[in-house]
Amino acid sequence: MKSCPRSRPTLLPLLLGGLLGALPPAHAAERLPGGEVATIDDHGRNAFSLPAPGLTDAQKTTFVIGNSFFKKAWVGAPASTTARDGLGPHFIARSCGACHTLDGRGAPPAEADGRNAEQPMALLMRLSVPGRDAHGGPLPEPVYGGQFNNDAIPGVKPEGEVAIRYEELAGRYADGEPYSLRKPRYTLTQLGYGELHAQTLMSPRIAPQLIGLGLLEAIPEAAILAHAERQRSEGAGIAGKPNRVWDAAAGRTLLGRFGWKANVASIAHQTAGAFHGDIGITSPLFPAQDCSPAQADCRGAPAGGTPEIDARRLAQVVFYSQTLAVPSRRNADDPAVVRGEALFHAGQCASCHVPSHTTGPHADIPQFAGQQIWPYTDLLVHDMGEGLADGRPDFDADGRQWRTPPLWGLGLLQTVNGHSYLLHDGRARGFAEAILWHGGEAEASREFFRQLPRAERAALIRFLESL
Repeated sequence: MKSCPRSRPTLLPLLLGGLLGALPPAHAAERLPGGEVATIDDHGRNAFSLPAPGLTDAQKTTFVIGNSFFKKAWVGAPASTTARDGLGPHFIARSCGACHTLDGRGAPPAEADGRNAEQPMALLMRLSVPGRDAHGGPLPEPVYGGQFNNDAIPGVKPEGEVAIRYEELAGRYADGEPYSLRKPRYTLTQLGYGELHAQTLMSPRIAPQLIGLGLLEAIPEAAILAHAERQRSEGAGIAGKPNRVWDAAAGRTLLGRFGWKANVASIAHQTAGAFHGDIGITSPLFPAQDCSPAQADCRGAPAGGTPEIDARRLAQVVFYSQTLAVPSRRNADDPAVVRGEALFHAGQCASCHVPSHTTGPHADIPQFAGQQIWPYTDLLVHDMGEGLADGRPDFDADGRQWRTPPLWGLGLLQTVNGHSYLLHDGRARGFAEAILWHGGEAEASREFFRQLPRAERAALIRFLESL
């Protein structure tokens, strides 16, 4: 949640009373967060993996094929499985589904004695050096490129290992109850190709859940920009900013909507980029392996075709990712959830986690147009303070700015993925810690939460769990 004007604790009961009187039980439309064509009532382990119910039979076939290429593992070339060979040379996972388990959110590696007990897979490390590339994006580190890959096919050296050390930061709520935040520090070790550039910038990114992506693509750009203007005009210290980024699928600069810094404009670019960076699979959008001059073994590795996933198969995986349905709301009329929603608005969290949007046309999925959806995001980047800063610019987003992540579906994260790790690197062990990490533009919202009595904090979290 993002920032708000500071609220006086003495005014809180009056403020809440007014809001609770003004807010009706959850509107019928909000019970369908993916709109009429993309909401499902499944709240079980497969809640993030089902197709939008409004798809045609032909579209459902494309969805099934895309699901297969998303979930199944790729193998090294040459292989008898010619449709799925070409893994690597460097990679962090063998399939898309290995990071996005059950199309949900990845987790940081298991922790033991304040350190990672295994190498990360769903948590990747972006690398760059100061400067911009030809498209205005981050300039890759000269030896290890734009992403650090800790696995490789036989005959090729992994780029190294990721070491994570955790520090516990103690704090207290205003009522005296203690809490602790887990602060990670990252180091790259066992480097396979020599030292990193002295000015290397590094940013950890966890694999997010995938529901509703095509609906987010269909939000009109003008509506997103209008929220940036609204935030500025309110004069409350919130300054959401659009990130303009290069899109390989369109061949031009577009408004960023996806990725932790809104550094990707389309699901086509996101999907092809993940195949390329995470699995080492070339495509029409990224036709060359990312092997630096220092990585001779990488450059000499066998390929699984030119490209390794063709345009048709790539489009099927893109369609699959675009059309994953959104689970419906749960317990929306529970008194604690209703009170938590009032607190969410009282803390001005909805200024950036904008509850509702109406979609415009979608070039590939016409039935997604004209849907009222409830993703709880503005798709803008915001200064989140030094505590969350990675110090690494990404197109127009600076080292303190992060995209407002959608909140829909997060209440089912424990059910689907068996964990509650939140924020861009999974440092937060639940909603409360995620809120308490908010700073910068969101400092006032954090303080609003920190000053609430325990029962009110629990109600706000109950609301988030209902989304």
